[in-house]
Amino acid sequence: MRNILVTSALPYANGSIHLGHLLEEIQTDIWVRLQKFLGHNCVYICADDTHGTAIMLSAKKNHESPEELIKRTQIEHMNDFKGFYIDFDNYYTTHSEENKALAEQIFLAAKEKGLIYQQEIEQFYCETCRIFLPDRLIKGTCPKCKTPEQYGDNCENCSATYNPQDLIDPYCVECKNKPILKKSTHYFFSISKSSDELKKWLAQNPVRQEIKNKLNEWFTEGLKDWDISRDAPYFGFNIPGEPDKYFYVWLDAPIGYIASTMNWCHGDQTLFNKIWLNDDKNNPDPFEIFHFIGKDILYFHTLFWPCMLKAAEFKLPKKIFVHGFLTVNGQKMSKSRGTFITASTYLKLLDPELLRYYYASKLTSSIDDIDLNLEDFVFKVNSELINKFINIASRLGKLIEKNFDLQLSVFEPEGEALLTEAKAAIPGIIKLYEDLEYNKALKEIMLITETANKYINDQAPWEVAKTNKELAQAICTTGINFLKLITGLLKPVLPAVTAKIETFLIIDPINYSTLTKPILNQKINQYSHLLERVELAKVKELVE
Repeated sequence: MRNILVTSALPYANGSIHLGHLLEEIQTDIWVRLQKFLGHNCVYICADDTHGTAIMLSAKKNHESPEELIKRTQIEHMNDFKGFYIDFDNYYTTHSEENKALAEQIFLAAKEKGLIYQQEIEQFYCETCRIFLPDRLIKGTCPKCKTPEQYGDNCENCSATYNPQDLIDPYCVECKNKPILKKSTHYFFSISKSSDELKKWLAQNPVRQEIKNKLNEWFTEGLKDWDISRDAPYFGFNIPGEPDKYFYVWLDAPIGYIASTMNWCHGDQTLFNKIWLNDDKNNPDPFEIFHFIGKDILYFHTLFWPCMLKAAEFKLPKKIFVHGFLTVNGQKMSKSRGTFITASTYLKLLDPELLRYYYASKLTSSIDDIDLNLEDFVFKVNSELINKFINIASRLGKLIEKNFDLQLSVFEPEGEALLTEAKAAIPGIIKLYEDLEYNKALKEIMLITETANKYINDQAPWEVAKTNKELAQAICTTGINFLKLITGLLKPVLPAVTAKIETFLIIDPINYSTLTKPILNQKINQYSHLLERVELAKVKELVE
């Protein structure tokens, strides 16, 4: 049994959860559910990212305090995630006493090691809004690839990182006016001094080769030190001894992973140390740490974050899994096109497990973007989930009720041989899930589903029952065992449907140790409806 801590990137508390957020949470949740299915001790941690100028300005517009805004948003986010069966062990907030104490601890540890220094800088100041502008409140044209409408820290198109002052034609996101440059003294974290430590960590392969190649480009260019302070007015944590200066939101946001863990531990210091302290000699059964992130926050998680952890002698992540962006119908999500779809809007119209399945059918271990093609979505979930998978349960459930009083019998020999062949694919499917090749895993599972359907069609138990009820019952029993196997393999993707089928078959929750255990000579429950077929009109209504 492994001990594993898994995190998703923290959603920002300045907006609703949308289908882009859900790509990451669903990818992570499937992986976590797989680990628990395999019998590992896997803890899934997340939190709302709650600080920054954008939160402060939004609260002001809404005539509420930042604290009121982030509390309201957290409830909304948690409800949305619950609706999609995202099963966090703890969902917390970065605006917490734990996070404040940890941010100060890491800052002071880095300062003691000579990694923190002060320097006067020029930064953009909006005279209209009367604030220094953070990266996310400045937009302009990327200085590298000339893509317009890019934020002040990195380009979504070419992944370049730069200073806000490098933007071409910068403007304030809030008022659209051009900002001025104003001087201020800021705190910096010396990333350049940590270059050798970062290279040692990367030698342990915490990221895939394509990510490592990108990091090597940054090393070749020379690592830039990190501005970790912001000037008042600002919503966040004060830097110790500095009443008018605050920790940059990107310093305390990833610390939320540790703070959320601490909150989950409920004061159990031994457990917390086992998870986060970098002390394997005195730490039996240590936890492996896995982060799931989007490629837009690669720089923060593969350079800044390891430097922070190393400075305070916390454990570094074993793996950072990186995914691409979500497009809808081949284009970036857009409110004007009706494809900026929130989680709550989707939940009003469609079953959440349909999206879980569709995302899984597209997800790989690469950082390529994932496209939610709405017509393909309708076709795929209907042809694979409804016509193939659910069809087995529906047909057999009704046959067994009608002909055999809901009683199973024994295997039919030919079907049992096919089932034995199908079981041989299990280790490979588990490995594909483990390696984040969900699309390949689902293809393998659908091959087993097609085998099961062909077997049932070829054997035609509804015809056999007219002359040989005993044989027909054995064919149905074999088909039900195919259903159980397929259901177990789909369990990380379809937890709610799995629970319904477990109830239908009157079996305990399926896990890896019971996946191939046959169900014979027992009663099952009456079949009840599992999933609705999707109509294109419903999807069009979603967009409208």
